[in-house]
Amino acid sequence: MTPDQQFARLVKVSIFLFVSVFGYFMFADAMMPMTPQAMATRMVTKVTPQVSGKIASIAVANNQVVAKGDVLFSIDSAPYELAVEQANLTLEQAKQDNAELDAEILAAQADVNAKQSSARQKRSEAKRLDALYASRGVSQQLADQAQSDASTAEANLMAANARLSQLVVSRGHDGADNLKMRQAQNHLAQAELNLSYTQVRADQNGVVTNLQLEVGSFATVGQPLLAVVSEKVDIIADFREKSLRGIESQSTAYITFDGQPGRLYQAKVSNVDAGVSAGQFDANGRLATPEASARWVRDAQRLRLHLALDHQVVNTLPAGARATVQLVPNNVALGFLAKVQIKLISVLHYIY
Repeated sequence: MTPDQQFARLVKVSIFLFVSVFGYFMFADAMMPMTPQAMATRMVTKVTPQVSGKIASIAVANNQVVAKGDVLFSIDSAPYELAVEQANLTLEQAKQDNAELDAEILAAQADVNAKQSSARQKRSEAKRLDALYASRGVSQQLADQAQSDASTAEANLMAANARLSQLVVSRGHDGADNLKMRQAQNHLAQAELNLSYTQVRADQNGVVTNLQLEVGSFATVGQPLLAVVSEKVDIIADFREKSLRGIESQSTAYITFDGQPGRLYQAKVSNVDAGVSAGQFDANGRLATPEASARWVRDAQRLRLHLALDHQVVNTLPAGARATVQLVPNNVALGFLAKVQIKLISVLHYIY
């Protein structure tokens, strides 16, 4: 075989191999989609104090495992203990004020009764003198004076009733419906709540990370001081839209992690995100900005799906661990081919 023939044969073989590999990738991408754009994520909770104050003590260290309710750090509680004491004093003052108002109401009621008796007596005396004046038994001056006294007694009775009503309104209802008592109890409850906030606790099980605390430093409301990484792991994978045709919840997938090359883990698809940020537009009052591209074939849009991995390995995966995900078709032969494909990729992770 001449050199020209050998070269022509080599070219034909290369073209055949290229077409074969290209055809396989086209077939695999359509029937057995796989993506290296995957990672393990964990919910990260930023721990922020709900009250301000100096850090009194720190109960945890970086990378320490904590359970929900465990104390992470404490804020100086002295100002908040004083606030609770002040709220208790305010509550006691409200009780004392109510007791004084009760005594004033009793006195006002007695005054109303006395004024009522005096008004009846004055009215009766005025009627009697009017009758005597009609028969010329008394002078007009005495009759007029009796009428004046009766009117004065009526006015005093009205003033006494008004005073009694004012005291009753100021006193308010008895028991839990009393306004002063409710206000004082509300202040006490708020002070006690603030005092409880001086003990900052974990809201979930997880691992403490990014601890930026020193005893004596000042904690400000709303300023994150550490983070707790949740134990729950969520595997996310970004696939091209066309690759997710026919993929439903509980579909099977294989996962291999960069940190554990050569190992495959079986997972189930949890759900597919409803959209991506590129499809979200704010009503900002501006005109639309169409996307400009000189490419004939634009980049494919990717959608994110979530996978559940039921294996002990999830407890050791760090947040952000990179992975490769292979979706498994329902066909038995294609499923076997997909497993071989992802197994080969996992082995290649030993090299790269």
